[in-house]
Amino acid sequence: MRTFGSYSASKCPAQENPMSAFERRQWEWENATAGATAGFATVAAMHPLDVVRTRFAVNDGRLTNLPSYKNTAHAIFTITRLEGLRGLYAGFYPAVLGSTVSWGLYFLFYGRAKQRYSKNGTHTLSPGLHLAAAAEAGALVSFCTNPIWLIKTRLQLETPLHQSRPYSGLYGGLLLALTNLTNLQDALRTILKEEGWCALYRGIGPSLFLVSHGAVQFMVYEELRKFVVDFKSKEKGKTPKTDVKLLDSVDYAAIGASSKLAAILMTYPFQVIRARLQQRPNHDGIPRYVDTWHVVKETARVLKGFEAFTRVSLQAF
Repeated sequence: MRTFGSYSASKCPAQENPMSAFERRQWEWENATAGATAGFATVAAMHPLDVVRTRFAVNDGRLTNLPSYKNTAHAIFTITRLEGLRGLYAGFYPAVLGSTVSWGLYFLFYGRAKQRYSKNGTHTLSPGLHLAAAAEAGALVSFCTNPIWLIKTRLQLETPLHQSRPYSGLYGGLLLALTNLTNLQDALRTILKEEGWCALYRGIGPSLFLVSHGAVQFMVYEELRKFVVDFKSKEKGKTPKTDVKLLDSVDYAAIGASSKLAAILMTYPFQVIRARLQQRPNHDGIPRYVDTWHVVKETARVLKGFEAFTRVSLQAF
């Protein structure tokens, strides 16, 4: 199976035969499967840190339904002591479902967009077209998966101090609800009854802005990969044919980590905004924040400026 992003138009110049329709479909589904597998593995390993990140993001110092945490280590210790492992893995199954579906769809949409922009592999893609392909894929994925992320966020914020009734059967996860329609119906019925259909798409605005996260990540990844391939090719005095012959696991890991870091630094404030919008309304049914601009104004007012959006990332260390 090919490593994601290993194929690019730079390896298919116009003088070479383009991929056949069957090969293109096979490549697309290989990348979709690889993305889904990577998404599952990432969630399984890092979910407790995602719970901590979500709770830091929504805690503006005024909430009464979340304990106060000093840093990541203190948060993990406190959650484990008060809620046990169940607290550390709150919302785990929706996260698994959402991440697996998101990455699978992302690779599928991204691969097809690249094929379309490169005229089925006969033209070299510029950085701008890489960015457009990644943005297109990210926007489609956001619309498909926003309800799953909303449920995941709310489950991660349910604590012993929470004043609202927990979603029945969903604390353990949404994936299990797929085999138990009663649990799924309860979650959807509760959200629809209390807030209406629009609630399923709360936070979709910041989510669309967060498309830039994947777009930046994949654009940086593609350009770094091509740079390393060209560098190693010149070093060995060979013309590159495939990344597999030039790049090893360390190269892919370093390129992936660098592209991810660049994307995080540029888009983290939007994650804070989305998490705050997706909180469950107060027990009186009134949302804490009305829209994205309301989040920005209130956060800046309470915590004084841009520091409001970067503080939670610093606390995580």
